[in-house]
Amino acid sequence: MRIIKQSTLAKFSAVNPKAKPALTRWVTLVKAAKWSSMNEVQVTVPGVVVLNGERARFEIAGGNFRLIVSFSFRHQIAFIKFIGSHAEYDKVDALTVAKY
Repeated sequence: MRIIKQSTLAKFSAVNPKAKPALTRWVTLVKAAKWSSMNEVQVTVPGVVVLNGERARFEIAGGNFRLIVSFSFRHQIAFIKFIGSHAEYDKVDALTVAKY
């Protein structure tokens, strides 16, 4: 899959170095994936929370950060919609947020 706004993750890692190893692993995993449904995402990443048919929430760095991604399985694209702390996540609507 292609990741749209991967630069967002790089910027976040620069400010939050604790997240960098986990985000690097996440990017590697997603780039290698050929997912066609949320079920396939769940099989690959058991801790993922599916929000709807196209959005999922990933816990990063042992759950210290939350990452919301919207998928276009048909086009094999993962769109970064949000990354932040639990407190920041609690302030957004995970189904509609489009911060990046």
